[in-house]
Amino acid sequence: MKNIELKAFQEAVKNLGFRGMVVYQDGEQLVHYQAQPEERQNQYSVTKSFTSTAVAFAVQEGRFSLDDYVLEHFREDAPEAPSENLGKMRLRHLITMSMGFEKPMLMGAMRPKMTETDWVKFVLRANVAHEPGTCFQYNNAGPYLLGILVQRKAGCSLMEYLTPRLFAPLGIPVPECEKDPLGHTFGAGGLQMNVSELAKFGLFYLNRGKWNGQQLLPDAWFDEAVTEKIEADEGDGEIGRHYAYLFWTMPEGMYRADGKNGQYCVVYPKKHAVIAVNSMETKREKDILRAVVRTIVPQL
Repeated sequence: MKNIELKAFQEAVKNLGFRGMVVYQDGEQLVHYQAQPEERQNQYSVTKSFTSTAVAFAVQEGRFSLDDYVLEHFREDAPEAPSENLGKMRLRHLITMSMGFEKPMLMGAMRPKMTETDWVKFVLRANVAHEPGTCFQYNNAGPYLLGILVQRKAGCSLMEYLTPRLFAPLGIPVPECEKDPLGHTFGAGGLQMNVSELAKFGLFYLNRGKWNGQQLLPDAWFDEAVTEKIEADEGDGEIGRHYAYLFWTMPEGMYRADGKNGQYCVVYPKKHAVIAVNSMETKREKDILRAVVRTIVPQL
């Protein structure tokens, strides 16, 4: 078994809110390092990658297509006279953060202050200032609507939908997740999970939907879901600056689920590796990711 040296990583994160890391390569767990006792915690926007996975199952089951227009499924929630840009918006734009809305919605600091209870109507009445597909904007509205759509089509919560399809096969007890005011799972954040469970999710993606010999999702989905679709307005050459289907893409074919305060699940197909990290770093979260890239990735 390969030995991963942790001293440089530990030095890099010693003043940061790092909590724990799990590293797999070639199916073996090389690292399970806990700076604090392992427990379930808010994965923040890592939740979006689970919503993307729910969308994958729903597409596989023929419940909808990413080429469908948003108004095909949300006509009753939209204004009586939808704008031209809203009419052009497809589900594909929701999953790539290219909806075209004037400003982000349902973000972390906003939700506790909101007086609206019907967040679907709230989102669809917002100004779509840009033609969908033309520009990137990190916005919780897209993954939220996708999560709502899966729940409406399946007739159950997002967590209930994912349980037989993902959580049960991977041996992950059903997680708690944030809900909107009407009780629907909030598909853009709030998933409670520990770092070992997050690493299993990374292994599922590394294995391109295959688990214990069973192909849970079509192999071809992974050619689409984790390859860059649009250039983002953040990031750089070290950690990447492009977005896929609610995953961030990185150099060397790596990609990651990425949550606020330093939650990361990095998948490195060329090295058959997964690196999962949990933290609670409110100021320098990306420094934890850079520590992974600089001190762990080169050892794989």
